[in-house]
Amino acid sequence: MVMGFALVNSKAGAACAVGGCSVCILGFYRVSGFSFALVIRTPRLRWIERQRDGLYRKMTELVKSLPASKRPDISKPRWPQNTYEGRLRHYWATANPLNLFHTTAEIEAARRIKGKVDEKMTVEELWRWKHIYDSAYHPDTGRKMPLIGRMSAQVPCNMIITGGLLTCYQRLPGLVFWHWTNQSFNALVNWTNRSGDSKITNMGLLRAYCAATGGAVTAALGLNACVKNFHPLINRLVPFIAIAVANAINIPLMRSIELQKGIDVAEENGRKLGVSRKVAFIAIAEVTISRIAMAAPYMVLTPIVAHYMMKKPWYASRRWVNAIFQTALCGAVLAFSTPMCCALFPQWSSIEVNKLEKNLQESIAKQTAIVYYNKGL
Repeated sequence: MVMGFALVNSKAGAACAVGGCSVCILGFYRVSGFSFALVIRTPRLRWIERQRDGLYRKMTELVKSLPASKRPDISKPRWPQNTYEGRLRHYWATANPLNLFHTTAEIEAARRIKGKVDEKMTVEELWRWKHIYDSAYHPDTGRKMPLIGRMSAQVPCNMIITGGLLTCYQRLPGLVFWHWTNQSFNALVNWTNRSGDSKITNMGLLRAYCAATGGAVTAALGLNACVKNFHPLINRLVPFIAIAVANAINIPLMRSIELQKGIDVAEENGRKLGVSRKVAFIAIAEVTISRIAMAAPYMVLTPIVAHYMMKKPWYASRRWVNAIFQTALCGAVLAFSTPMCCALFPQWSSIEVNKLEKNLQESIAKQTAIVYYNKGL
C-alpha cells in the first residue's frame, strides 16, 4: 500500500465522503473551498487506474500510430471466435437491433472502409464501422442483406410475432396468421443467412418456401389440436413446441440446395478446397439447434409468467395489457437470447479432413488436416 495526499474536485470529494468510493479514501477534508483527501493507493485502485488509462488510450489511439504488425485485422471479427465469450461479444455488437437504424449512407461508408482503412480513424472508430459492415453484409458473398433478414432484426421482428402468437394461441384465424407470418419471416432469415452463395432457381425457392411454411403451420395446428384439453399452462407452451418443430422443418427446406450440392470447405486463409454434403448436414443441424435454443427462453418464460398474471383480476380483464406485456417481455428476453444462442457454435467452423467424404479425403488430405466452412446463422 502507498499513502498519498490528493487535491480533488469538491463535488467528487463530496461523493467520496458519503461512500461513493470505499477503497481509497482514508479521510476527507475541506479548507477554504478546497477539498483534500488522504488516500491509500491499494493494488485494486492501481488496477482500476491502469484499466481506465488503457481504455482511454485505445479509444483515442489512431490507426496510423500503430506499427503494421499491431494494426486491427478487419478481415476477421474483433474477438477470438474459438471461445464462447469471443463469439458472444461479436454477436452482441453485430446482432444489436440498434444496427437497423444506420442509414444507407452509413452502411455504404462501412463497405468502403472494409476495402480501404482510413488511417486518420481511431481504433475504436474502425471497429465500429467494421461491426456496421458485418451486421449488413453477407460474410461470404459480400452482398447487402435484406433489412429484416439480418440478425439485428431478430429482436424487433420476433418480439412482434411472438407477442401475436402467445396472445392469439386459442383462436384459429389468429393462430394461422401468426404462424404463417412467423414461418415466412424465418424462411427469409434462413435464406439470407445461408452458407455461401447457394444457387437456386426462383421456382425452386418458391417450392422450398411453400413446403417450409406449409409444413411448419400444419405442425403447429396439429399440436394445438392435440393438447387443447390439457392444462392451460401446457396450452400456453404449444407455440414454443410448434416453433421448435417448424424450425426443424423450415431451416433444412430453405437450405435444401446445400443438402443436395454441399457447402464449400476451405483452408484457414479462405482458399476453397472442395464441396461437402456431409458438412452441410452438420451446419444445418447446428443452426437448427441454435434457433430452437434462441426461442426457448422467451417462448417458455413468457407464457409461464403470463399464466400466473392471468390470476390477477386487473390483468385478466384487460386483454390489451396481456398483449403489450407479453410482447415487451419477449423483446427483453430476446435482446439477450439472440447473441447468446448465435454464439453457441462458431460461424466459421472447422472439421477434420478424415471426417469428410472419401473423395474429398483423397484430394485434400495431402494439403491440410483441417478444413473450414461457414455454417450460416
